[in-house]
Amino acid sequence: MIDFVTRSAEYLPFLARGLTTTVLVTTLALCLATGLGLVWALLRTSNVRWLALPARAVVEFVRGIPLLVTLFYIYFVAPEIGIELTAFQAGVIGLALTHSCYLGETFRSGIEAVDHGQVEAAKSIGMRRPMMMRRVVLPQAFRITLPPYANNIVVLLKDSSLVSVISVADLTMQGKMLAYSTFDNMTVFTLVALLYLSLTVPLNFMMGRLEKSVSVGR
Repeated sequence: MIDFVTRSAEYLPFLARGLTTTVLVTTLALCLATGLGLVWALLRTSNVRWLALPARAVVEFVRGIPLLVTLFYIYFVAPEIGIELTAFQAGVIGLALTHSCYLGETFRSGIEAVDHGQVEAAKSIGMRRPMMMRRVVLPQAFRITLPPYANNIVVLLKDSSLVSVISVADLTMQGKMLAYSTFDNMTVFTLVALLYLSLTVPLNFMMGRLEKSVSVGR
């Protein structure tokens, strides 16, 4: 146990740099995925078929491809058509694109779950669709989609470990490099697991509190 603590104190500064990158990748990808996911949801719930059908096709296409393949495609194939991205940029874009499609379906379900009577009431008083979505539908959809949205944040955080395969120096990559150089696999990967838990456990707790506060405010 003493050896574990001693080695941990030695390894943690190195792993902390990777932890910072993991948090940054997750945060940027989440912001992009949330915005893009809302766009997919609004397009898919549109009454305009030439908007809804292409959006559905994109969502189904992206969801059908493993995230790892998407990352490989963006990082290794995109340069062949003139799109040069750093590993960090490719990782953020790949995560954001994939998770935006899952979030888009979550948001779409929340929008469609809003009582249709309230939508009709909003239309009857002359609200146009943008105002109706902003004042009536989206606030209620937010409450409905909060639990699955919170779960997706945790999944996104854990999926961010896949960016290590395209050489992003995140927590997982730093852990692998440290393990290769020290051959102390048990200590290194135990620390990596604990550091991920140090992010996911508080995140789950905070999102649980937020869900309760939203439920009380209904």
